Amino acid sequence: MLSSENPASGSGDQGSGHGMWSSRMAFILAATGSAVGLGNIWRFPYVTAENGGGAFVLIYLVCILAIGLPLLMSEILVGRAGRHSPINSLRLLAERSQRTWRWMFVGVLGALIGWMILSFYSMVAGWTLAYGWHYLGEIFASSTEALDPQGKFEGLLASPGALIFWLTAFVSLSVGVVALGVEKGLERAVRILMPMLFALLLLMVGYGIASGFFQQTISYLFTPDFSKVDGGTILEAMGQAFFSLSLGMTGIMAYGAYVPRNVNIGRTAGVIALADTGVAVLAGMAIFPIVFAHGLSTGEGPGLIFVTLPYAFNDMAFGTLFGFAFFLLLAVAAWTSAISLMEPAVAYLSETKRFTRVSASITVGVATWVLALGSVFSMNIWSEYTFAGRNFQELIEYISSNLLLPLGGLATGVFVGWALSRVIAREQLSELSDTQYQVWRFLLRYVGPVLVFVVFLSAAGVI
Repeated sequence: MLSSENPASGSGDQGSGHGMWSSRMAFILAATGSAVGLGNIWRFPYVTAENGGGAFVLIYLVCILAIGLPLLMSEILVGRAGRHSPINSLRLLAERSQRTWRWMFVGVLGALIGWMILSFYSMVAGWTLAYGWHYLGEIFASSTEALDPQGKFEGLLASPGALIFWLTAFVSLSVGVVALGVEKGLERAVRILMPMLFALLLLMVGYGIASGFFQQTISYLFTPDFSKVDGGTILEAMGQAFFSLSLGMTGIMAYGAYVPRNVNIGRTAGVIALADTGVAVLAGMAIFPIVFAHGLSTGEGPGLIFVTLPYAFNDMAFGTLFGFAFFLLLAVAAWTSAISLMEPAVAYLSETKRFTRVSASITVGVATWVLALGSVFSMNIWSEYTFAGRNFQELIEYISSNLLLPLGGLATGVFVGWALSRVIAREQLSELSDTQYQVWRFLLRYVGPVLVFVVFLSAAGVI
């Protein structure tokens, strides 16, 4: 049985036998890796450009401050105060706050959301591995035959065998990191992968500056156009702020369990939010100069990544090298997100004492792989089967991302803002002044829940 004693008091850094991040920077890299994913690379720049450029960025930053930061701080707070998996931390803290143990189901919901998202996410991440492998082969091949992007993408999706192979490779990579634990696995991975991600982004931005279309990109992304701002823009900004920080899936909460007691939660959360937004902005600066230089469409969504950009790489000097670097960048972003999606369930299974860290990681990995097969087959042999107009992958994505994820974030905010003992919350945020603490609490209790609830209703199609 887990003790309900406060594991954060005294020498609480060892409260549950968990490992610890060796430093504040290690946690920042891990949490930023959790937040940065495929969506940051292509979605943020496109949504920004289509919703008023600099005007959208301004609204987005306000939403980060009003919703994202308070919830991000809350997840870190719960993880560090509980020192267990999100499920058990929520139960222990609820009991210490003299609330019902059923608050643990917020953690169950988060683990479920993470598992569902990870399933289709792993399939798409497998596509990045497939493309990266292709470009790597071109680098060392004697043939100079250019890639046929449309044929490559259609052929990949039509082949269950190829999709399963790359899905298996990606899930195996993720399981391998998580199985090694905090210091040998998670921390070692992010210390290598996150600097690599930033280096690759800066390399791509450097090419964009040299392309002659960088100024056009800056204007496209950041020139304020308030004529495009309406209620839908504000909802888009709230949703982007919420989803971009990986809130509601309890991954940050799981990572928070390994945060040393002397880490300033408020300041650290601010750095994570800034880094996450910075990656999205850099991605736009890297991608759109290539798009503009080759007269390509900016509104292709996933097609921009897997079809449109490869056409540009075909025409670029050293295009094969840039193609490899770009898809390596995508794979790294997907990998760092995937290990955080897997961590909550693995941590919980490990705490049951029926699983070792390795067996828990393999169990979660296999369960993810099995669910992902539905997404794989929906691309080909099950493509004709739909429910409410959506195939299996689209249905899983809609339920998890559009419905359950806002609900998970809302539930976390309500727990920390209304159910958690103020003594516990104040102890964890001791670095905040009384005024700062009251502002955080007001945003968390009143502003955040209302805005997240509006996002939830919008995602559910109610408004």
